[in-house]
Amino acid sequence: MINFEFYNPTKVIFGKETEVLVGKEIKDRGFKKVLIHFSGTYLYENGVLDRVHNSLSECGIEYVDLGGVIPNPRMSLVMKGIEICQKENVDFILAIGGGSPIDSAKAIGYGLVNDFDLVDLYMGRVTTDKIAPIGCISTIAATGSETSNSSVITIEEGMLKRSYNHDCARPLFAIMNPELTYTLPIYQTASGASDIMMHTMERYFTNTSDVELIDRMAEGLLVTVKEAALKVVKNPTDYNARADLMWAGSLSHNGLTGTGRIADFASHKIEHELGGMFDVAHGAGLCAIWGSWARYVYKTNIPRFAQFAANVFGVSTNLYDLEQTALEGIEAFEDWCDKIGMPTSLSALGIHPTLEQVDEMAAKCVATGNGHVGFFKPLYKEDVIAILNLAK
Repeated sequence: MINFEFYNPTKVIFGKETEVLVGKEIKDRGFKKVLIHFSGTYLYENGVLDRVHNSLSECGIEYVDLGGVIPNPRMSLVMKGIEICQKENVDFILAIGGGSPIDSAKAIGYGLVNDFDLVDLYMGRVTTDKIAPIGCISTIAATGSETSNSSVITIEEGMLKRSYNHDCARPLFAIMNPELTYTLPIYQTASGASDIMMHTMERYFTNTSDVELIDRMAEGLLVTVKEAALKVVKNPTDYNARADLMWAGSLSHNGLTGTGRIADFASHKIEHELGGMFDVAHGAGLCAIWGSWARYVYKTNIPRFAQFAANVFGVSTNLYDLEQTALEGIEAFEDWCDKIGMPTSLSALGIHPTLEQVDEMAAKCVATGNGHVGFFKPLYKEDVIAILNLAK
């Protein structure tokens, strides 16, 4: 285990009907006017937005709404949000939804208190430790952005999906009511569960030794998500399974399962280019490429893949042929994807990139890491091209 720092100040308010507590949470912190940032029309239809409005009004807090967030949230809407906040003297940003509204809210928060070009922040040309105060109400179990330090935004010029990570971006509070996820389409629910699995797996596949404690925590989380996703696909109103997924989403990406080790995140970097070019659902994109990434890199540390196979998917360990066990674990993950309706190839995802598009995605991908991505096995442009071609 290597040295690490772990910091997670977000207050979590978890359970049924907790969204009505949002006014008090904001009032107790002394804020006066809120930008409510969200996506879609479902918050109107299910009454959540009305309940939030009422909670704020009852606490004497003014608010202004900004909807319109789409998957792979855009920088153009972020800039509109900053303009509204400045005009309306907003002092607090409340995101309602999944990772897209929360990430977009974080970007608005960065832009509101810094005077640099926000594109420069997400392109890695500047850094900051300052952000406007943010809280969130989760309505999907997926990215874990409600307690993470990460924000991912798509820059329309070049359709570049880029991230900025800093602990200042962890929301002050996260309200999490599993009942709010009941009406999600099954595909979106499954994509979210896949993202939770991948956030954990990106940290689990490491070459750092003596990390048994976090391994066991990660394996328990992975098994729970694997089983809960299967239950929810069959019964969307299974509260306990929904609760497991929602809490697991935060635990998978708040940094805990990455303590004491070097994480990988190559699959995420590759998928970001898929998302930027083809605007695919993030979790589905990860499923479409992970098996190809795994088969390309597994020989780097066969015992680690064999451990994953045995402890997460119950594959019988062949002590005489750990490679067979490792490969069976990769197949078991893909079988799980099939059962919840997730793609395991680019064609199943519905995209058929040309050789030129593959080359462009690979070049953009490694450019984010100064020529290579990943730490389990460093991947250069030719490696990313090979993985994308395998994934077709």
